[in-house]
Amino acid sequence: MPFGKNKPNKGGVWADMIMSPEQNRDWLIYKWRPEGEEAGNTKRENSIRFSSNLTVRQGEVAVFQYAGRGVSGGTQDYIEGYFSDTIKTANMPILAGIVGAAYGGGTPFAAQVYFINMAGVNQVQFGVPWFNMFDPRLPDHPVEVAVRGTITFKIVDYKNFVTLQSLVDFDMTKFGNQIRNAIIDNVRNTMMDIMMKLGRPLAQIETYRREIKSILEPDLMSNLLNVYGVTIVDLNLAAIELNKECPGYQKVASLTQVQMETQIDLGAQGMRDQYAINMQTNAAMAAAQVENQAEAMRINREENQYAQRMQTDLGGMELHRLRAQTEMVGSTAAGMGAMGAGGGMGGGGGFNPGAMMAGMAMGGTVGQGMAGMMGNVFNQMNQQMPGMTPPGLPPQGAGAPPPVPGAGAPPPPMPGAAAPPQTAAPVIQFAVAVDGQTYGPFDMNALAQMAGAGQINSLSMVWREGMAAWQQAGTVPELAPLFAGAASPPPAPPV
Repeated sequence: MPFGKNKPNKGGVWADMIMSPEQNRDWLIYKWRPEGEEAGNTKRENSIRFSSNLTVRQGEVAVFQYAGRGVSGGTQDYIEGYFSDTIKTANMPILAGIVGAAYGGGTPFAAQVYFINMAGVNQVQFGVPWFNMFDPRLPDHPVEVAVRGTITFKIVDYKNFVTLQSLVDFDMTKFGNQIRNAIIDNVRNTMMDIMMKLGRPLAQIETYRREIKSILEPDLMSNLLNVYGVTIVDLNLAAIELNKECPGYQKVASLTQVQMETQIDLGAQGMRDQYAINMQTNAAMAAAQVENQAEAMRINREENQYAQRMQTDLGGMELHRLRAQTEMVGSTAAGMGAMGAGGGMGGGGGFNPGAMMAGMAMGGTVGQGMAGMMGNVFNQMNQQMPGMTPPGLPPQGAGAPPPVPGAGAPPPPMPGAAAPPQTAAPVIQFAVAVDGQTYGPFDMNALAQMAGAGQINSLSMVWREGMAAWQQAGTVPELAPLFAGAASPPPAPPV
């Protein structure tokens, strides 16, 4: 149904349909008139009947302006959308006080009806003609500047708007011009010294539009709200132009160019300096890395040489012991051979028991010595190298080697019998100091062989785990028996 069309109400009385236009929504203030009536041709537009239908759409406010009372020439009733109902005193408190209940439902009352578009936004384009601005470096040389842009605004506080603006004969074009003039004055006054506040060169003003906008908006918003009752939605500075023909611009542009070139030179020099610093840092780091690698290689080389030297020394000791044992066995064999030749069993015959016994003794001793030497060499290679102790310091304790599987193991228990407890006897090992070098540790068997071969004696310095200091071997209870005088052999059996 077209807006404003009349129709009879339930009581048969013709009533008005009061609403804003449905199609065109770009208005800010709309004054309602009955259908077919033009402004000023009738008083019906100011004569409203009770029971007329009122529709207020979402985002709108209907204002009933009563003549001759209150602010702006009258008093207002406000109805916010969405609303759709008949006009009655129950929903219009100011009207109830004016008309009273005695007039009845069909009695007209004098009022003007306006609709305020709260949802719509309105734009006003503006242009500020040439005005003087100043560069902070050359405050005595003004430069002409022009500004163009668009401002978007809307009504937020409709009561404040109605208080500040007369709704009677409201003209949107006239109102837009008032907004435009206010913007031009505000922009000119604020921007005149804005570059002085920012401390930026005027020749680069285009690059500072965001900062300029943040300074302009608060002043504009306060001015438009307090004077015109509208709120700024957006301020768009489309262009800020400098008059490049004016004398002030030539001076400002020349000064800016010189400073930019200086900054470029300083920046390039700074980059070169930073590059040199980076190269020096990288070279120092590379040299330190090479030095660290060389030191690590030197330490590794010395450790390998030390290990090889210790292995060689141990092998030399074993060979010396073997030669001593061989000489001893040879001497014994020679003596026993002489006994056989002097009249022992088989004297004068082909069978010489002395020589036979000497050969057996020599073979057994040499074989035992070779086996002991090889076993000790392998043992020292396995035990001495990982825990090598510097000369003059007690060596690290070494654990006993694992027992040979099955060696000396008792037979398994009889079925049903409890297995006897097995306890491992502690292995006693001693380190030996020879010519300032530490060797070992050696077990008791090895030490007995070394004592028998003359490699160590009672004055040799020894140490084992648990001893406070090095001691002479003859003073150690466990080793003292190794150096006691050897028992004399029993006399030869009678011939």
